[in-house]
Amino acid sequence: MPPVFRFAPSPNGLLHLGHAFSALLNFDLARAAGGRMLLRIEDIDATRCRPEFEAAILSDLSWLGLRWEGEVRRQSEHFELYRQATTRLSEMGLLYPAFESRAEIARLVMQREQAGPWPRDPDGAPLYPGDARALTPDRRAQLLASGAPYALRLDMAAAIARVGSLSWRERGEGPHGETGTVPAQPQAWGDVVLARKDTPTSYHLAVAIDDALQGVTEVVRGRDLFWATSVHRLLQALLDLPQPAYRHHRLILDVAGHKLSKSMRATSLVELRGSGITPPAIRRQLGLPPA
Repeated sequence: MPPVFRFAPSPNGLLHLGHAFSALLNFDLARAAGGRMLLRIEDIDATRCRPEFEAAILSDLSWLGLRWEGEVRRQSEHFELYRQATTRLSEMGLLYPAFESRAEIARLVMQREQAGPWPRDPDGAPLYPGDARALTPDRRAQLLASGAPYALRLDMAAAIARVGSLSWRERGEGPHGETGTVPAQPQAWGDVVLARKDTPTSYHLAVAIDDALQGVTEVVRGRDLFWATSVHRLLQALLDLPQPAYRHHRLILDVAGHKLSKSMRATSLVELRGSGITPPAIRRQLGLPPA
């Protein structure tokens, strides 16, 4: 079977050079391997994702000369599949609802840090400091019946105990040169959120399910997602999903050495196109060979 690659942007802003590098690299690798290239739109965040951004993504990718097979997969059209997965994990006793707001969690972290540094995940966010996992069944039922908002969190210790140690095949390189067989460290993320009351999935859950359902065999993405692979490997093991190979690539940085991002208003491909730059010039700027 030919290898299957995918590019999976979120339509919550315009694409920049970092996205172009990842999309072009996926396309080049798929072509060189005689494989397939798929496109997925990761639009689970209904408050930030917009149709005009998706239209701009499709236009940018076509301008770059990229082609993909089959229909575009939109995560917002498959929420029921993600609900089925959270139901399955709940039936395993691995999910619990946590009712603290973001402000309450921040306050709890401040309280914990009075006794010393509170642990943080690989992205720098504090681990969940609450005790919702220990709520009595009656109290949990009361809060659910009240309509209070909640996040469904994975009981990380119980999940790891169920599957044991895990690893993944890394064909690229991690932030400190990690490559080859990399031991997964999902415990570094604490009890991650897998869904919320008003959103039936998180990035972690949706990407693990979608890669499996689309038959993706090669996940090529930025090095900033390297350690998130630990969570994805755990979910694959829990849900009996196939394991793809991973290739985490270098990040495209701005003049200050920071990763390009939408939130920091990185120059968009739309702006670059408007300035007269051409797709071959984009490739040269990114250090990629001619098409």
